Amino acid sequence: MKSFEIREKFLKFFEDHGHTIVPGSSLLPEGDTNALFSVAGMQQFKPYFSGAKDPLVDIHPNIMKPLGNINIVSIQKCLRTVDIDSVGDSSHLTMFEMLGNFSFGGYFKKEMIPMGFEFITKYLNIPVEKLTISLFAGDELIPFDQESYDIWKSIGIKEDQFIRCGREDNFWGPVGSEGPCGPCTEVYVGGIEICNFVFNEFYMNSDKSLTPLIKKGVDTGWGFERVLLAAQLPDFKENKLTVYHTDLFQPLIEYLNSNSKIYNETSFRIIADHFKSAIFLIADGLTPSNTERGYILRRLIRRVVNYQKKVELKNNFEEELIKIIQGVYNNFYPEINNTDFILEIYRKEKDKFLNTLENGLRELHKIFEKTGRILDGKTAFYLYESFGFPLEMIIEEGKELNISVNVEEFNEEFKKHKDISRAGAEQKFGGHGLDHNLSDESSLIKTKLHTATHLLLKALQEILGNSIYQKGSDINEERLRLDFPFERKITEEELKQIESLVNSKIQEELEINCNNLLLTEAQNQGYLGSFMTKYPENVSVYNMGDWSKEICAGPHVKNTKELGKFKILKEESSSAGVRRIKATLK
Repeated sequence: MKSFEIREKFLKFFEDHGHTIVPGSSLLPEGDTNALFSVAGMQQFKPYFSGAKDPLVDIHPNIMKPLGNINIVSIQKCLRTVDIDSVGDSSHLTMFEMLGNFSFGGYFKKEMIPMGFEFITKYLNIPVEKLTISLFAGDELIPFDQESYDIWKSIGIKEDQFIRCGREDNFWGPVGSEGPCGPCTEVYVGGIEICNFVFNEFYMNSDKSLTPLIKKGVDTGWGFERVLLAAQLPDFKENKLTVYHTDLFQPLIEYLNSNSKIYNETSFRIIADHFKSAIFLIADGLTPSNTERGYILRRLIRRVVNYQKKVELKNNFEEELIKIIQGVYNNFYPEINNTDFILEIYRKEKDKFLNTLENGLRELHKIFEKTGRILDGKTAFYLYESFGFPLEMIIEEGKELNISVNVEEFNEEFKKHKDISRAGAEQKFGGHGLDHNLSDESSLIKTKLHTATHLLLKALQEILGNSIYQKGSDINEERLRLDFPFERKITEEELKQIESLVNSKIQEELEINCNNLLLTEAQNQGYLGSFMTKYPENVSVYNMGDWSKEICAGPHVKNTKELGKFKILKEESSSAGVRRIKATLK
């Protein structure tokens, strides 16, 4: 079976068993402060497991309406940064997919285990005798999972197919520092875990204490790449095949092998994984930067460039490789079809890195020639600060010469640098709270995107009509998001007009002025707001030249020329009668 067929089978199977299909969320989770990226299928459903939200009543932000069911099935693209340095071995990936079925009090162990067993044996055609089942062995707080053991036995699993594990292996969760969790039972094929059935019975608090959940829930994770390995290549263990031999990766590996002068399987795997991860991150609106998510993307791209040089992969491989990735994924993830924009962001970062790489590598190896077995942290930080070399790249280059890096000393130098920068900012802004923290790069970016959101809203009103208003908005370091009522898809020509109008107002260098008025006075003077019934008696109003007059709490930039270039990333349906635009500044 092809990968897309297994995705379709999974969704159809659980839909037929009473589940509602919910689209996977972005790789960039919104409203979850515990994780940089989406790392599990259940992440967007955390509030339903804890009881904070009702799936039948509360609006789910991904679909802008209630889930409408207590049983859900979804396929989620995920990205975990802890595995970046392990990528290239037989199993680790940066970006991967999780198939998942979830129940918020609808069913539990006696329903889940037979249902999962049916999908594995009848739909994936994996023989019963190839399965190994792990169970929570129990500890001083929670007993052995006898119920799961009895259910597995009743449907045909033999005694020698069980293994019992402790809390580290068979007690899962939470995502982040706190959240739903519980004992789990896992299914292994050929020593590889293909799925994990988590039975949420507790809420883990930030102090690691456990509170019983009011409603028990089921949270499953089917590692898609591993499921494919077991389903597509049944003799993978005997033939020493890996997830990189499935149809998700094999076309990429074959291309890299055909277009590189030096054969190195590990390097090919790293390039394939990291390039694909970067493509998906950019498609979801992320741009490279020196902070948090943006730094991870920058690190991935720079590692691709580094390994590209190692295998002497042809220089402009990106356009051909992205087409291969699109051929594998675009029937399920159409967002990666924005080829020109994705490659523009990727190549801009690649070129920026190449500008410093050649001189930096010469300097790095000169330093290595003079050092002993350990490179001191001060010198490593000099290379980081002067040439933009990530620490891990310095470490990797050193490994080839059996030279290690004093990471602890590097971290001390990095901390000193941050302290000096912070002190300088406090002196610059007089120590008065840093004026909305505008000395912080993240806050400055968000302020610019906030101003751009107002320009976008005004442009929408001019192009599509004055009935447009803001229905929802979200801003992070990488992009803005605006939801607004509109009954149809916006055409490509209209999107170009909207984008062009915003950029023209940026180029006009409109001054942005703020005043305080009574709400009634602001309304009389033609100032518009998105939530008129919620404003206080006194409001802040902003003028963007003579073009836009808005009621808003701010903050905004002083002049539109500070915004750079406005770029629409994506236009899509948010819910019935509501459209969503995601955009960024370059």
